[in-house]
Amino acid sequence: MLVVKRLGVIVSMALLGLVPAGAAYTAAAAAQPSGTPSATPSASLSAQDRQFLQAIHQVNLFEIAAGNLAKQKGANQEVKNLGGRFVTDHTQLDQKVQNVASAASFQLPNKMTNEQQAVINQLQNVSGADFDTQWITSQLTAHTQAMQVVQAELTQGSDPSAKQVAQQAAPVLQAHHNALVALAQSMGVPIPGGTTVAPSPGVSSGAPSPGGTGTPSPTIS
Repeated sequence: MLVVKRLGVIVSMALLGLVPAGAAYTAAAAAQPSGTPSATPSASLSAQDRQFLQAIHQVNLFEIAAGNLAKQKGANQEVKNLGGRFVTDHTQLDQKVQNVASAASFQLPNKMTNEQQAVINQLQNVSGADFDTQWITSQLTAHTQAMQVVQAELTQGSDPSAKQVAQQAAPVLQAHHNALVALAQSMGVPIPGGTTVAPSPGVSSGAPSPGGTGTPSPTIS
């Protein structure tokens, strides 16, 4: 009630020319109770946009964690190198995701999904050639799923900023997937979907990773 009276006094003073209109607006804004939002930017995000931002953020958290594991535990130098590339690329991508979410007042989760955490836990319990094989296989599956998330936003999203993130993510994920396929081919690692490529001479194939999804890799343009 006091706020209403104060606003009335401010507006009356502005009409009488006792205070400038701009000052009246500033004072009126200051008179609003604290914690009262002036707008709800998140309303501009559709359910699809919110789902995409959350999913791609968790993908980034997973890829950064998996990439760091590859750098630490990879037996093959190419696995280590690719892990480092993933950390860099997904860190940069996630900054863009966080910027869009912050501008829309949309809160992102602070951890990966339970399924993603289970993969990280599994990778922490293996080493040597087994780690390399399981890391490559799990990354092929993860990038296939991530590209499907991006494709859904490109075709069904409505917020321009969220769609721009998807557009920026698409070539990065595709390049990662291509690099993983090439590495799998060179090492003879089974590719999710049932395709097994003969290893290059002198390269140990290691044991296949269980739990392949069998989902074909989409091409994102």
